[in-house]
This record gives sequence, C-alpha cells and structure tokens, in this order.
Amino acid sequence: MGKLDFLKHSIMRDRKSVSYHYDIGNNFYRLFLDDEMIYSCAYFVLGNETIDEAQQKKMDYICRKLRLKKNDKFLDIGCGWGGLIIFAAENYGVNSTGITISKEQYELVCQRIEERGLRQKCTVQLFDYRRLKNEHKKYDKIASIGMIEHVGLKRLQGYFQVIHDVLKNEGLFLNHGITTRRVKKRRGTGSAFMDKCIFPDAELINASYISQQAEEKGFELLDIESLRRHYAKTLECWTRRLEMNSKEAIQIAGEKTYRTWLLYLAGCCNVFRSGEVNVYQMLMAKSNHGLEGVGLTRDELYRQNDLIRKI
Repeated sequence: MGKLDFLKHSIMRDRKSVSYHYDIGNNFYRLFLDDEMIYSCAYFVLGNETIDEAQQKKMDYICRKLRLKKNDKFLDIGCGWGGLIIFAAENYGVNSTGITISKEQYELVCQRIEERGLRQKCTVQLFDYRRLKNEHKKYDKIASIGMIEHVGLKRLQGYFQVIHDVLKNEGLFLNHGITTRRVKKRRGTGSAFMDKCIFPDAELINASYISQQAEEKGFELLDIESLRRHYAKTLECWTRRLEMNSKEAIQIAGEKTYRTWLLYLAGCCNVFRSGEVNVYQMLMAKSNHGLEGVGLTRDELYRQNDLIRKI
C-alpha cells in the first residue's frame, strides 16, 4: 500500500489529476472567482468585504507575513492564475516566479504578465515543484498557497526538503493549506464524492503532522494561524456567484459539471463551518539562521488593514 501511495503522486499522475480539476476552462472559473482569479481562502478584515476586496487583503497579508521587500526573489509554488506573483511584483517590487502544472493556468498567467508590462519582474514556468532542485536557484521568500493538498502524505518530507533546499538561509516560507482534524493518517480527503468527482488523489493531512514534518526537514515554525471561518465566507461567495451565473456555466461546461461544482462549493462551505476541516497559514524559517527583518511581535502584521504600496 505504501508503494502504491508513493506511485500515485508521480509527476505524470499529479499532472493528470491537477488537469482534471483546473483545466475545465478559465472562463468557467471566472464565473465565480474574483477579478484576479484567486482560488484559495480570502481574508475578511471587517467581514463585509466583497470577494475582490477580501482576496486583495489576503494577498497583501501574505506579502506582509513574508516581509517582502523590493528586489526580493519570490517564488510561488502552485501559482494558479498568477494573482499573487503579479500582486507582489506590482505592490512590493519583488522579482516574482510562479510555477504550475496546469497548462491553462500557465497560458493565462503568461498573457496577464504581458498585458501588465511585468516581463522584467514576473516569470511563470510550467513544471512540477520537484524539478526545483534541478534549477540551481535560491529564493529569499517562498509561498505555497493551496498546493500541499496535492502533495500526498508519503511525499510530504520530500516537499519540505525541496523548499528548504531552494530557500536562502535568511529566507521565509509561508505554507497555506487545507487540513483535517483527524489525527489518524489515511488516504484521500475523507469524502468519496470529492475523491472521485473533484480532487482525484488529493490528500488532507493533520496540521500537527505537517508542522512535525517541516521541523524534521529543518524549518522553525514562527507563526500558525487558522483561517477556517474566512474560508467558509469565501466559499459562500463563490457558491452565490456560480448560482448567479448558472446559464453561462452550463453553456461552458455542461449541466453536470455545473451541478457538481455547485454541490462541491456549497458542501465545502458547510464542512468549514462545522470545523471538520481547517485551513492554516504556517510561517517558517530555516532553523539555526537569523531572522533579519522579522519583528518580535505580530503588531507589524495587524497595524495596517488597508492596502499599502511598498514601492
């Protein structure tokens, strides 16, 4: 069983699994996501923000947690449609690199970088995170947003090893991912519907086990924050927007896909509300290295609720 689990997350199989979910068509995702097409938990400071406002605040929050500064080399693993790398380049002056294994995402990110005139500050590459070890590049800051769910339990140590190897000694790493409260480790998401119809080969892992594996690979856990209630609100927004655009969704993807995705979004909203699953942001640094630029308290993260330009 262990060998089968390991083979399940081969580079080729992971590419097929990701394509199954993310390559439905960019126009389908535009129907329920925000303008920047951020497909992960938003951040609601006041609670009454629109999904566009909340996603902008989430990206700014991540940038501030990572203490991004001008000319930092920033890597986003599983960059989606490029929202974070573009935001970080435009608002923090970093040199952003994003990687994805979704062909449709890659093509749209390339287009968006070109349209915004960011070719000197943004790069996107179509390859698996495991190939990073062959790139011989080092990054000041790294983010992985909503990607760890696709890594697999058996490959978790390898995931953290790759990130540790390409992160500079004074660098920071932020891992943002969905977790299960089940301590017992088992395959899948815990839902036959999700495993078969939505996220084939995805695995939800307990937060304590994730942090343990990161520490064993040389990371110091600096901060951990639950955004579970934020994700429930995010999913509520997505569900409502997809319902409002039902006719277009059916035209693009067919009625079966529309109804499947509506059930998926609404069901996930309820699961996050119940606390059966959670989403955590974990901020880490390499152990035994200085933490230049990291304050002693969280005040620097919370003192500014509005977006601020750093450059």
